[in-house]
Amino acid sequence: MSKKILHIANSDKFIPPFIEFVKEHFEFSEHEFLLTGGMAQEQLKPYANVQLAKRTIIGRLQHYAQAVIKMHQAKKVILHGLFDIKLVYLLFFMPWLLKKCYWVMWGGDLYVYQLGERSWKWKVREFFRRPVIKNMGHLVTYIKGDYELAQQWYGAKGQYHECFMYTSNLYKEYDVPHKQHSGINILVGNSADPSNNHLEVFDKLEAFKDQDIKIYAPLSYGNPGYAQTTIQQGKQRFGDKFEPLTEHMPFNQYLEFLGKIDIAIFNHKRQQAMGNTITLLGLGKKVFMRSDVTQWAFFKSHGIAVYDIEAFALTDDEDIQVDENKHRVKSYFSEQTFVNQLREIFN
Repeated sequence: MSKKILHIANSDKFIPPFIEFVKEHFEFSEHEFLLTGGMAQEQLKPYANVQLAKRTIIGRLQHYAQAVIKMHQAKKVILHGLFDIKLVYLLFFMPWLLKKCYWVMWGGDLYVYQLGERSWKWKVREFFRRPVIKNMGHLVTYIKGDYELAQQWYGAKGQYHECFMYTSNLYKEYDVPHKQHSGINILVGNSADPSNNHLEVFDKLEAFKDQDIKIYAPLSYGNPGYAQTTIQQGKQRFGDKFEPLTEHMPFNQYLEFLGKIDIAIFNHKRQQAMGNTITLLGLGKKVFMRSDVTQWAFFKSHGIAVYDIEAFALTDDEDIQVDENKHRVKSYFSEQTFVNQLREIFN
């Protein structure tokens, strides 16, 4: 018997918590998950309706064959990211499926249009991606600006659904203890992905290297070569005031770490690191980012104060905006709001 809602995804870190959230709040038997391997596949629980493709040629062929059959059978198809070009090929040649597809927009799957290297491979992929995105029945994100970019770049005609997408974007309740450290703790970026543009941030921070600061850079996942370059530059410029985080932290430990941060700087040139940003704002931290990214307009539209990286100042002074940020983040990024958003999509 086919399931009502089919989810197709890579086993990224967001997926196991999402599956558990769906199991807790919805009729789990109506959902089926077709997954390929990824960094969090070991965290998947052995549910009958969660299938992980084997890492063999036959295993992958079986995965795509099942995807074709089950996409035809399902009432709705949730595409968690649009990174798998083979899946894009299938949808290109079966456009009648697109009207019941919901593209959960991750960011990188959209911004490859703007930031991707204009090679012949990129042109071939975009040839197939363009009509698929244009005719996608539904687009899912809570950053309206990303939806508008899909309209602008690809002529997307699908319906917009506002949704937080994953539990990582929800408000986290954590009682931040009174500041016990001296100086100012600064977080730079969220991963070892070159899109963090760490060195540009280091250029700005060098003016303050003689002050009482400590710079932290999470580099536990991403590009190992880029991580090494970042560590080398950080140590060279700031010495012991720079501390790279190269080991994965359990969630509660990472939350405790963020509670000790005073200022966060995210220098991404596209929508990224939203889970970290929401958590930090909910903890009452000061967050700097670029003013030309879609999340800047998103936060401003919700009355949440973020600061322009071009006007960076070394201060963690609390003002009225800190408590207002905490209140707005807590009320908007709530579990109940997320349940309501998913209910609208699933029903």
